[in-house]
Amino acid sequence: MSHDSPKILVTNDDGVHSPGLRLLYEAVKDLGKVYVLAPETPKSASGLGITLHKPLRIMKVKLWSDVDVYMTNGTPSDVIYLAIEEFSPRFDVVVSGVNIGDNTSIQVILSSGTVGAAAQAALLGIPGIAFSANVDEANQLEEDKETWDNIKKIIRRTVLWVLENGIPSGADLLSVNFPRRVTQGTRVKIAPAARMKFLQKVSVLYDPRGKKYYWLYGTLVDPEPGSDVYVVHVEQAVAITPLSLNLNVTGEAWSRIVEELKPVVRMLEAELAGEEEQSSTSEA
Repeated sequence: MSHDSPKILVTNDDGVHSPGLRLLYEAVKDLGKVYVLAPETPKSASGLGITLHKPLRIMKVKLWSDVDVYMTNGTPSDVIYLAIEEFSPRFDVVVSGVNIGDNTSIQVILSSGTVGAAAQAALLGIPGIAFSANVDEANQLEEDKETWDNIKKIIRRTVLWVLENGIPSGADLLSVNFPRRVTQGTRVKIAPAARMKFLQKVSVLYDPRGKKYYWLYGTLVDPEPGSDVYVVHVEQAVAITPLSLNLNVTGEAWSRIVEELKPVVRMLEAELAGEEEQSSTSEA
């Protein structure tokens, strides 16, 4: 952390009017110079998506009296680039959330706009932290003052720690998921991401004109013990999940897979050289 007042970017994927954004801001507002920029409408499941097909705009919105709040027609990942361009070339930390609905499992993480904003920051070398809560509706957060206040405490302490220590070596960002209720007795655990959370299904329906349309939905699978899904949904504890952006296979697995794929390389090079057909003809 620099000796100057830390610069903190607050964003989300639920949109600028989400109570989760206000909760996140309240948790970090006294930790440094705070900038708030979020999508003007919900951008759930936007992942790392950025906008390339239309111009982006930033608009100031009269929302809270104690800080300037800005919104954009872009995605959570767009926010990172726009904030760097408009507010500061360097942030000490980017915090994203608090998402309405937890973002547990690799299946969900890879599509999450909340995690996507933190990951986009991490790609640029900025510590990123995503916060999500296992609630179905925003009012569940607003109406539960105990949970609201306890989530705020956890966010504040987590961000302070990252400002002082950075993201642990070997990880690029942190994803923090809260259970439905957070009390004084709620446990906090470090948990890896489960592979799957939902069994994805498609509901087929018909409109009044008889034309077919679809809704995607999912049913919960049995969570892997010890995983982030298990910690949040079964143990009702807070799950902190360190995430790496390195999608490469590493170590011994890399060497083994390279050997397995060498015949594929030879086959493809032969195909390009026109040798495969000749080989097949000679064999015939």
